[in-house]
Amino acid sequence: MTELRRVAPVEKPVALTIAGSDSGGGAGVQADLKTIEAMGAFGTSAVTSVTAQNTRGVESTHLVPRAEVAAQIQAVTSDFDVRAAKTGMLAIEPIVDLVAERAAALDAPVVVDPVMVAASGDRLLDPGAEASYEALISEAAIVTPNADEAEVLTGVEITDAKSAREAGDELLAMGARSALLKGGHVPGDAVRDVFVTADGVETFEHPRIKTAATHGSGCTLSSAIAARLAQGDALSEAVESGVAFMRRAVRYPLDVGEGPGSVHHLAGVRERAARTGLLEAVESVVSWLVEADARALVPEVGLNVVGATPYAESPAEMAAVEGRITRTLSGVRPNRGVRTGASSHVARFLLSAREHDPDLQFAANVRFGPDIEDALGAVEGRAVEIDRSGEPAPDEEGSTMGWVATRAFETAGETPVAVFDRGDVGKEAITRVVARDAESLTDRLGTLLGRVDGGGPV
Repeated sequence: MTELRRVAPVEKPVALTIAGSDSGGGAGVQADLKTIEAMGAFGTSAVTSVTAQNTRGVESTHLVPRAEVAAQIQAVTSDFDVRAAKTGMLAIEPIVDLVAERAAALDAPVVVDPVMVAASGDRLLDPGAEASYEALISEAAIVTPNADEAEVLTGVEITDAKSAREAGDELLAMGARSALLKGGHVPGDAVRDVFVTADGVETFEHPRIKTAATHGSGCTLSSAIAARLAQGDALSEAVESGVAFMRRAVRYPLDVGEGPGSVHHLAGVRERAARTGLLEAVESVVSWLVEADARALVPEVGLNVVGATPYAESPAEMAAVEGRITRTLSGVRPNRGVRTGASSHVARFLLSAREHDPDLQFAANVRFGPDIEDALGAVEGRAVEIDRSGEPAPDEEGSTMGWVATRAFETAGETPVAVFDRGDVGKEAITRVVARDAESLTDRLGTLLGRVDGGGPV
């Protein structure tokens, strides 16, 4: 007789979202639950309203009776050990008042996202309910308004970091422990999210992402913060994690619907899931280099092969050879194995190149010389030369690879297959070969190896 398998339960901290339903799946309760799960917590919900909406806008709204919202909150809190809660679309004053009462009784931090207007411009909060938010804010561990919502709540028009701090101070005066003033609605090339607490101010700044697919970004951020608070993070840690999570979700949006699309709530999960295949792909290129005896391609600084998942945002998330590949008397060998975070220089070049062509996933640095220059003519695609004598001083991260990549794309007017330079004082001449997949990178390296001094048939 076959025995039943033993159950292996998993414990996760519980987070509660009190918000409206979005039939389009990009915002509201749907976005909250996806985000909470992606951030490592278990999501529960109390639905305040049912909206008929999609990527183009809100078509209709049906409010859930106050008693039913209360029943949902009671059902969750009476059974689950709720470690954090967040609020979204509350729509009308009776629901705002109810949630304020329940927040006061909840022994857990509450994230208040004062949803008033959808990204499409549709109104999601009755004007008469605006004044009732003060009681809810007084129970908040953190309030996360955008510039428009902050102005309604505080009367402060946010135009810069200074006015954002003023609005944050007003929210703290209402009783909130902290406030995160989101900068997405403030014009400028950079987005500055200003985190205000009684201890001071911290600013999270990043380049603005050129996309209209921001539907659900506010819900995603507040849910991510709630999920981290449920796991015991300090407020500052939860905010930092939430901002990073939301930034990636916006950077890699989902192309769904006829409108701008939706933020990608699972982009971080997909990035981590793709790493195993990425490591194997980089290892396949390294194995080919060893088997082909690619000594003729290895520069003095050593050769590295770098791979990025489709969602990679930093060198720590990119696979490369630890210690690079070096020449030996009998061929080439990697100094150590392939792992994530093993490259800085080549990884930063690839990251910068991906800003111009997000489909690029692989790069390798090989030596440069007259024979390599001749061999590049046999590689299908354009090779671009960069004069590094005009290179600026290293940026705050100690890298000039962003400048090199940008210059290459500006010069080519398209995605190049290789970027080379003739070196400069203290800088070895280098060729950087890029590709969208491991096979294409191997083919390009093989073409070079077959035509350079010391290279044989491959």
